[in-house]
Amino acid sequence: MTNLYEREGAYIPRVAAIHDLCGYGKCSLGVAIPVLSAAGCDVCPVPTGLFSSHTAFPGWYMHDTTDILGDYLAAWAGIGVELDAVYSGFLGAPEQVDIIRHVWDTYPDALRVVDPVMADHGKVYPTYTPELVAAMCELANGADILTPNLTEAAIILGREWEGADVDEETVRAMMLELRERGAKNVVLKGIEHGDGLIHNYVWGDSVDFTETTNAKLPYMLHGTGDVFASTLLAAVMAGRDLAEATRFAADFTADAMVVSAKQPNFEARGVSFEPLLGKVSDLLG
Repeated sequence: MTNLYEREGAYIPRVAAIHDLCGYGKCSLGVAIPVLSAAGCDVCPVPTGLFSSHTAFPGWYMHDTTDILGDYLAAWAGIGVELDAVYSGFLGAPEQVDIIRHVWDTYPDALRVVDPVMADHGKVYPTYTPELVAAMCELANGADILTPNLTEAAIILGREWEGADVDEETVRAMMLELRERGAKNVVLKGIEHGDGLIHNYVWGDSVDFTETTNAKLPYMLHGTGDVFASTLLAAVMAGRDLAEATRFAADFTADAMVVSAKQPNFEARGVSFEPLLGKVSDLLG
């Protein structure tokens, strides 16, 4: 088992976070920036869209930022910005995949982390066109770390959605196929086996097939995938191996869901992870 990032001394790694910015309902950049910052990373946001709230709320507003991103990133190149990781999530248009690939080409040594945020519970998100889904599937193939949920993995592989309760043999087959398509390491999230637990699996070039389990809570929250992927990357950038990072992300997300249930209107607001950020900072200890 090998680490994907070696933290060296007092150096602060720089991470480009290519996600949407959501005003209300904690997700995307609203999660990535504080979580990665708590792990001692310099987070450089690249907003793929501006949302008034996450799309589980009625009447949300979205502004697609595709047209500005070329000049935005060219300005970075003009001042010599260097990156240690490129972390992408929700995208606003298929052209943004080409933009991310350009960032990969510009920073060939940066760790490529793709959270293919496009679907859950068997349904594609309302802003995703077939063209954007296809582009996201292609982006997934170039990841050093790919973090799909079961719905997203099925879409990438062209499989029928079979529900969250699938056996381990199916999990292995899906992860192997994702790796054969080009993803170097895969973290498959949110699997159920009918045992009252949530299972997450990690497997790849740097890690043997490994499982984590947490108690299944009697409620779902918007944004848990963003919390999981961001805390996983935080642990990787703190020098943890991918199996340990997956365990940390799974436990942190589960703990944050428990904290969330103590807040008013928690099922709409999203994941209340803020009181737990000290656990992320402790990764540096």
